[in-house]
Amino acid sequence: MAKDTAQPQSAPETCEWTVTGMDCAGCAAKVRNAVGRLPGVSGVDLALMSERLRLTLDETATPRGAVEDVVRALGYGIAAKDASPGHLAHDHHSHGDPADRDLPWYRTAGGRLVLLTGGLLLIAWAVRWIFGGAAGEWAFAGACLIGLAPIARRAFAALRMGQPFTIESLMTIAAIGALFIGAAAEAALVVFLFAVGEVLEGVAAGKARAGIQALAGLVPRSALLETGNGLHEVAADSLMPGQVVLVRPGARIPADGTVLDGISGVDESPVTGESIPRTRGPGEKVFAGSVNTEAALRVTVDRAAADNTISRIVRLVEEAEEARAPTERFIDRFSRWYMPAITGLAALVVLVPPLAFGADWGTWLYRGLALLLIGCPCALVISVPASIASALSAGARRGLLMKGGAVIEAAAKVRHVAFDKTGTLTHGRPAVTDVVALDGATEALAVAAAVEAGSSHPLAVAVAAHASAQGAPALPSRAARVLPGRGVEAEVDGIPAGVCSPRHAREAGLLSDAGFGTATQLEHQGKTTVVVWRGDRALGLIALRDEPRDDAPEAMRQLKAMGLGATILTGDNPRTAAAIAGGLGMDYRAGMLPEDKLAAIRELSATGGVMMVGDGINDAPALKQADVGVAMGSGTDVALETADAAILRDRVTDVAAQIRLARRTMANIRQNIALALGLKGVFLLTSILGVTGLWLAILADTGATVLVTLNALRLLRVDPERE
Repeated sequence: MAKDTAQPQSAPETCEWTVTGMDCAGCAAKVRNAVGRLPGVSGVDLALMSERLRLTLDETATPRGAVEDVVRALGYGIAAKDASPGHLAHDHHSHGDPADRDLPWYRTAGGRLVLLTGGLLLIAWAVRWIFGGAAGEWAFAGACLIGLAPIARRAFAALRMGQPFTIESLMTIAAIGALFIGAAAEAALVVFLFAVGEVLEGVAAGKARAGIQALAGLVPRSALLETGNGLHEVAADSLMPGQVVLVRPGARIPADGTVLDGISGVDESPVTGESIPRTRGPGEKVFAGSVNTEAALRVTVDRAAADNTISRIVRLVEEAEEARAPTERFIDRFSRWYMPAITGLAALVVLVPPLAFGADWGTWLYRGLALLLIGCPCALVISVPASIASALSAGARRGLLMKGGAVIEAAAKVRHVAFDKTGTLTHGRPAVTDVVALDGATEALAVAAAVEAGSSHPLAVAVAAHASAQGAPALPSRAARVLPGRGVEAEVDGIPAGVCSPRHAREAGLLSDAGFGTATQLEHQGKTTVVVWRGDRALGLIALRDEPRDDAPEAMRQLKAMGLGATILTGDNPRTAAAIAGGLGMDYRAGMLPEDKLAAIRELSATGGVMMVGDGINDAPALKQADVGVAMGSGTDVALETADAAILRDRVTDVAAQIRLARRTMANIRQNIALALGLKGVFLLTSILGVTGLWLAILADTGATVLVTLNALRLLRVDPERE
């Protein structure tokens, strides 16, 4: 029998690297396209602002080293994700040297090129002044070629990888062409201005990234760990759930955890943006990165460093780059044919006037070369992601999370906001106000507590707390189940029992007309009323009240001032909903099952974009159906990871702030697009007419990219809470 010598096939796996030196979307496109052409590579995702390259790789077709070699050949730095800085420095001659990221600009590879080309330019001018025109021309030509060498090397690397239309290739053609027509001084100046532009782009891109990177720096590097031998200073990222750390006054909390001992004010502004410290004591949650302001706290670690709130926020902000806005996708498609079209136009400008009209070849070659330098769409392509990244960073610092450009664009178009009531518009901490026995029954509170045992719903928690305070007997229960929009059922002492709304109890024949009348009276007082039943009869009524949040009226005022409608969608009874809505000046729809809320969102969508704001746990169908689903909650897993957006502070006014930030971001994007296209259009025309030359063309190209990026950075200073 023949022996099978076939080697086992290795399954493709997801690989991730950090790529440095990318200053604009054109850089990212070069890397993405070059890597995507390699055999065995699929699913290439390159995030410009977070400098992350992620792809699926079959290493039997292409080893990891080959991917890294391709990226380095293009002039960028690359290292495996989470590699130490020492492992990052591979190519000290590339403009993307990772070791450059923490250096002043003049010590980076790009900065050294600026100093070199600037120095050569000065020398060439001195030679021309001292020795005359011919010597000066040779000096300028030498300055041009020396400065052009690293640019041409990157152009040829891209060309070998099937990318002829890059700014480096256009720059190389324009500079060499200028030398051939005797414009050596201008060619040398263009090379110098190109180098300056790259440095400025790098500085601007670095500032855009700094907002995101600053989030990760909020967590302290070390922590005081309690052990059997006393306190020991350990690395914060080594902490494990269950360990206990001591947090001294003035220190940052090193991990998400629960206060074990001590009471102190905790400044949570680094995480939630809430500027007023909150008092935290035993049993209460605290976030990594928060500042302990008053007294020492002993904290039990709940999450490892990779899973703490700050890490999850950073991860969400980085991953948000994948959810690109429709505007960004359109600009990407536009840019794919823009550069080849400009190159074709430049060729026509060079050829048509001399061949068709006998015009001077030198004049039109010069104009065609100037036109080439207008061909890079960097400013246009970066216009959207730079604004999105700045907005995501600005929002994250204030506890406003939006998962990408698509969400920001949708939020900017919202015309109506739908709110869940309990835990969203209200505090979510209802208290029992009345317990009314029916038919002489006395066990209503105990049965209700038994049915609701184990539930985390605010009403269930309130009933359990009241039953405990009143000393109601604990009854055994089993087989509890939630009936969405109807109530809860269980077996209490072996007998079916439940808690439901008065309407459902009446429809089931459990509640008499008199009992229903009593429930109606309680509801007119703005109280949520439930019926407790067991077997085939109602035992009593329990009324609860949950007050609106203090800032809810101000939030409704702001939404109205922004031209937005607001509606409460609640499963509660109409009378309670009317009492809440009336005080806030809102519309309401009450007694709604989950499918009713879904239908209401669809109906509201007919008049424009709809944002649904809930607690991130209930109303999942409505949150998904809305154009933007917003989860409201202080850093809960659900709030961070389920909806399109999240509000970490329990503040209703942050809903208006989130929409305001989205609108300002889209306005910033429109400004950027107008700026990029406007400058390109002006210099396109003036280059053809011969009004502007090579050096102004390159200045317009790099200048537009820098201006667009700097304009996007203005969003980092935007305070969305200000009207």
